[in-house]
Amino acid sequence: MTDQTDRLKAALSDRYAIGHELGAGGMATVYLADDLKHERQVAIKVLRPELAAALGPERFLREIKTTARLNHPHILALYQLERLKAAVSPDDRRFVMFGENQSNGARAMDRRDFIHASAVALSGIAFRTVGQDQWSDWRVNGARVNQHLADLSRFGRNLEGGVSRVSFTQADIEGRAFTMDLMRAASLDVRIDAVGNILGRREGMLRDAPPILFGSHIDSVPGGGNYDGDVGSMSAIEVAHTLGERGYRNRHPLEVSIWCDEESGLTGSRGFIGELTAADLRRVGRDGVALADSIRRIGGDPDRLGDAAHEPGSVAAYVELHIEQGGVLDQSGVQIGIVEGIVSINEYRVTITGFANHAGTTPMDQRRNALLAAAELVQAVDRIVRAEPGRQVGTVGWMEVKPGAPNVVPGEVNLTVELRDLSMDKIELLWERIHSEALEIVQRHDTSFDSTLELSAQGALSDPAVRDVIVEATDFLGLTSQRMPSGAGHDAQDLARICPMGMIFVPSVDGVSHSPREFTRPGDVENGANVLLQTIVRLDRG
Repeated sequence: MTDQTDRLKAALSDRYAIGHELGAGGMATVYLADDLKHERQVAIKVLRPELAAALGPERFLREIKTTARLNHPHILALYQLERLKAAVSPDDRRFVMFGENQSNGARAMDRRDFIHASAVALSGIAFRTVGQDQWSDWRVNGARVNQHLADLSRFGRNLEGGVSRVSFTQADIEGRAFTMDLMRAASLDVRIDAVGNILGRREGMLRDAPPILFGSHIDSVPGGGNYDGDVGSMSAIEVAHTLGERGYRNRHPLEVSIWCDEESGLTGSRGFIGELTAADLRRVGRDGVALADSIRRIGGDPDRLGDAAHEPGSVAAYVELHIEQGGVLDQSGVQIGIVEGIVSINEYRVTITGFANHAGTTPMDQRRNALLAAAELVQAVDRIVRAEPGRQVGTVGWMEVKPGAPNVVPGEVNLTVELRDLSMDKIELLWERIHSEALEIVQRHDTSFDSTLELSAQGALSDPAVRDVIVEATDFLGLTSQRMPSGAGHDAQDLARICPMGMIFVPSVDGVSHSPREFTRPGDVENGANVLLQTIVRLDRG
């Protein structure tokens, strides 16, 4: 029946998503299908060609009239499958019913007439209509998702109450095993790709439809908290669990994605979009192990990295739920953040060179103190970034003073200047101003200035259509929201390079993250998971 099913799917793909075969007899085959227009499930009964021919045109039309009186709206009979595709006019999309001889009584009908005229009741088969009035009422199990968060926090728990579940460590491996068990319990087909990402798939009704992905990560920074990444990962599994319990028949394949090694370089998502290089695989991590060997340790296969890469258009959409990791939502009392985009980041390495000399014998007016120049530069960075309207940020977060002795005038200072904003143009403009003032500063202190761009991460705007769906879901649930940028990097910025991307934020209490004090209230976790659930269903239904 494979050829018959394929032709049926092709002929009706704009109106019906043909599912599995319910049964077959000597006269007909019955399939389960989704009526895409009316958002309900129907059974499609296909009469065998020899039967349609044997009936002849008069009996054929008589049967249509007879079955029309049954008026069963959830059953659809299709005759003459072999001629079905040719019978669908490309101009007006009309179904044409063929008897043995079209000139002896066959006639054309539009879709509505055809559906009603050929309705056939099938006894013994019950079909459940799933419309918006049903799925819009669905909610996640809030107690379950919060319990899963608590259970996951056991892996890598530290004395301060947070976690140190660093990528590729034993704690990470054990946490991944726990997560895969949860995914299987949610009836997902679980696999590990060549990069080491965990992917849990729920097949869809539409043939060859690209998947909708949603998820996050479960690795942490050293001395981190229980919510960064975990909220999005456990909520994605909970959404899949809820859809399974509700018997939802998704059109697109749905795939829960748990990205590996997010914290040290977005390794999993970069591999997923084909951006990991041979040099990346040779890179040695904090544990002294090359990335390729670390990937093997968690079940990946770096020798087959190309198998994990996805081209633009291969994914229908990606949605990530995440804690804000800042204090905007918590301070304003807003429940949901609608992410406009993930910021671009430029990190500059700066070296200021003076002259190291004896602190006791070098007069104050003869010193070439590199640290004094660096101190002025730190203040200049803060002032210049604050002076520009917008939500950009600038940080000097690392400094090294040489030779670093109490009795020596500092002769060299190395520091970093990190700038973040949604607009890379604004970042470059700010750096021009900082660089110009830095040259004036070092001249006053008889020192020199050198800088290099150490890191440049291009940000990503969320897709307007996906963003609108998140807004619609949030408003429907009666939750307050505001649009905002993401100041932190996320796997979503990589996915945005191959598909439409959206992000949902929930509040971080007191704006604390990457800390054992990181906390998101259980009610906010549940709110975020419900927004994710309603967003995924809306995206799936088009």
